[in-house]
Amino acid sequence: MPDDSQDSRESQDLISGGHLVAKALKAEGVEVIYTLCGGHIIDIYDGCVDEGIDVVDVRHEQVAAHAADGYARLTGKPGCAVVTAGPGTTDAVTGVANAFRAESPMLLIGGQGAHTQHKMGSLQDLPHVDMMTPITKFASTVPDTARAADMVSMAFRECYHGAPGPSFLEIPRDVLDAKVPAEKARVPKAGNYRASTRQAGDPDDIQKLADLLVQAERPAILLGSQTWTCRATDAATELVRTLNVPAYMNGAGRGTLPPGDPHHFQLSRRYAFSNADLIVIVGTPFDFRMGYGKRLSPDATVVQIDLDYRTVGKNRDIDLGIVGSADLVLSAVTQAASGRINGGGDKRTAWLEELRTAEQTALEKRLPQLRSDASPIHPYRLVSEINDFLTEDSLYIGDGGDIVTFSGQVVQPKAPGNWMDPGPLGTLGVGVPFVLAAKQARPDKEVVALFGDGAFSLTGWDFETLVRYDLPFVGIVGNNSSMNQIRYGQKAKYGEERERVGNTLGDVPYDEFARMLGGHGESVREPSEIRPALERARASGKPSLVNVWIDPDAYAPGTMNQTMYK
Repeated sequence: MPDDSQDSRESQDLISGGHLVAKALKAEGVEVIYTLCGGHIIDIYDGCVDEGIDVVDVRHEQVAAHAADGYARLTGKPGCAVVTAGPGTTDAVTGVANAFRAESPMLLIGGQGAHTQHKMGSLQDLPHVDMMTPITKFASTVPDTARAADMVSMAFRECYHGAPGPSFLEIPRDVLDAKVPAEKARVPKAGNYRASTRQAGDPDDIQKLADLLVQAERPAILLGSQTWTCRATDAATELVRTLNVPAYMNGAGRGTLPPGDPHHFQLSRRYAFSNADLIVIVGTPFDFRMGYGKRLSPDATVVQIDLDYRTVGKNRDIDLGIVGSADLVLSAVTQAASGRINGGGDKRTAWLEELRTAEQTALEKRLPQLRSDASPIHPYRLVSEINDFLTEDSLYIGDGGDIVTFSGQVVQPKAPGNWMDPGPLGTLGVGVPFVLAAKQARPDKEVVALFGDGAFSLTGWDFETLVRYDLPFVGIVGNNSSMNQIRYGQKAKYGEERERVGNTLGDVPYDEFARMLGGHGESVREPSEIRPALERARASGKPSLVNVWIDPDAYAPGTMNQTMYK
C-alpha cells in the first residue's frame, strides 16, 4: 500500500508562489490587500487567508490602488493592491501615478500570463512593467517561484528609498501557481532585510539653519506633507514654539498645529512669503502649488528640507538645502538654536502680530460668504459648516476641484494626520477609496469626506463596498451639476456662450443613490439645513451622503485666478 503519510510530509514541504507572496506581505506588516478578482492572482488570495491578511474586494482597480495609497499615508506601513493582468493593471495606473506624485509607499501586484505563453497572445497579456516603470520607484517581473517572496521584499525596500513611493511587481500565473521546496525559497524576516532610511542631515547645515533662525526677524516656515510622512509633528511643534516662528501647513502637514495655536497661520501665507526675511520649506517641492518657487520673496533667505535630494533646489535657487527626515532635522535645529537669546524669539512678536492682522483682514473679507443664508447655498457656507462640524477625532478627506479649493481655505483639521487630499497629481476620485482605507486603518476615527459631484462620479460605485463592509462615514456632495473648476476657465477664455461645453453634469440626487445602496442619504437646499443633516448622518451609523445643492455660479478664488495653470 502507498505511504500516504510520506506523501503528506512531502506536500507540506512545498509552497506555492502565491503563498510566498503572502508570507512576504505578512513580514512587511501588511494587514490588508485591496483587490478586484482575476484568475491570474487567486493563489495570492489563498496565501493571504493562511497568513491572516484581509482580502478586501472592490468594484474597480483604481479604487484598489487609491485605497492602498491611502492606507500607507495613514499608517506609515506600506499599502498593497493586487489586480489581475491587462485591464486590471491598466485600471490601477491612475492610483499608482497618484501615489507616485504624493510620495506614498504602496505595492501594486499585477497578474500576467504564464511564462510558457510568453509572446503568444495569452489572455490579458500587456507589457505591464514597461508601462509602470515611469510612475514607480521600482518595477519588475518575478522570474521564478522561488524568488517570489524575495522580490516582494525588494519592491518594498525600493518604496522607502529617499522619498517614499510606489513599486510594481508583475507575477506570471505559472510562477504564482507553481510549488517549490520551501527550503529553496528565501523569505526575508521582518525587520531583517532593509535598513533605516531616516537621515539627520549634514551637521554643519543644521548649525547654519539654527543660526539663520536665531538671527531672523521675520521668519516663516511651511510644513508640507513630509511633516506627516516623517511623523515630525512633535519636532515641528517644538521648533515653532521654542523659536517663536509662524507656521503654515499644506497637504498632509495640515493639523500639525491645532487651530487657535498662536503659531498657526492659514490665510496670510502670500503676505508672509512676500515679506519674510527667512523662509523654511519642509517637505514640499517647488511645484505648481508653490508657483514653482516664484511666490517667495526674492529678497528672502530660502531653506529647503526634503527627503529627496532631487527635490531640493528644483525650479528655484535656494540658500541652503538639507536632505533628511523632517523629524530628525527639525529636532536637531531646535537643539542647536535653543538657549541663544531665547532663540531670537522675543524680537519676532511684532512680526507675528503683523501676520495675525493680515489673517484677520482676510477672514473678515470672507465672513459674509461664510455666513451667507443665500439659496442656492454658497460653497463657503458649506465648508464653514463642515469645519464647525469636525471634532478632535474627525479625519477630513477632500475629493474634488473647485469645492475642495474652497475647503482648503476654511477647513482646519484639529490634529495631525487628520487631512487627506489627492496630492499634487490632482486626481479626482480618491474620496471613496480613501474612506475605505481610513475606516480600516483607523476604525476609531470619524471620517468626514467632501466630494465634488464630478469627483464622486468617478469611483462612487464603491460606496457599495463601504456598505458591504459596514464602514460608516459622513459624506457630503457639493452638488453644482458641473465640473466648475474647468467651466470657469472656459468661460474666462471663450465667453459665456461656450462655458458649458463638456463640463455640465446632470442634476443627480446622490442622497437617493446612497439609500439605494443601503446607506443614509439626505438632500439639503437651505443653509440652515446643513448642520442638522450632518448630525443625522453622524448618528445614522451608516455610510452616508448629504447631497448639498450649491450655487453653480460661485467659484473659489484659486479657480478664478487659475493658479493651478500658472
